[in-house]
Amino acid sequence: MLQHLRPALVLLTLFTILTGVAYPMAITGVAQALFPHQANGSLVVLDGKTIGSELIGQSFASPGYFHGRPSATGPEPYNASSSSGSNLGPTSKALLERVKADVDRLRIENPHRVIPVDLVTASGSGLDPHVSIAAAEFQIPRIARARSVDAELLRTLIEKHREVPVLGLLGEPVVNVLALNLALDTLFPTIH
Repeated sequence: MLQHLRPALVLLTLFTILTGVAYPMAITGVAQALFPHQANGSLVVLDGKTIGSELIGQSFASPGYFHGRPSATGPEPYNASSSSGSNLGPTSKALLERVKADVDRLRIENPHRVIPVDLVTASGSGLDPHVSIAAAEFQIPRIARARSVDAELLRTLIEKHREVPVLGLLGEPVVNVLALNLALDTLFPTIH
């Protein structure tokens, strides 16, 4: 029995060290060397202070900012520690009430436009930092009024921050809401 137990324990120890320590350290080292920004969470730093991540959405409530998708995390929106979908299906009364309230609010904001679906539906993770180009353009009239800025300047800003799909095939063009709002504050610093 001991002759079978000893090799098993040696292999267990060896593979624990290889796959549990050496491999993760090597991959972490390679990631830090080749992609340090991404390996550290794609953090956005402004004036020496971390204000967010390029990978996690944030809640912007002011009318002078672009708003992201609704967050499915709760009770705190965009809480990465509770990332997941809401698990509410198309027959869920709570989901229908929330979407109806969002649609009603957006119709007041911009009554003559079709509301882009990503402004009323959460992403699968509840943390998506991007909105479609249509969702960003839908918000132009509100932001133009709040910041007293010409709508064409906002369209140009959206176009400058357009992110194209991977290999030009997978997905549709989007904009990162945090990057767009930081650019707004840089170019048109009227909101405080």
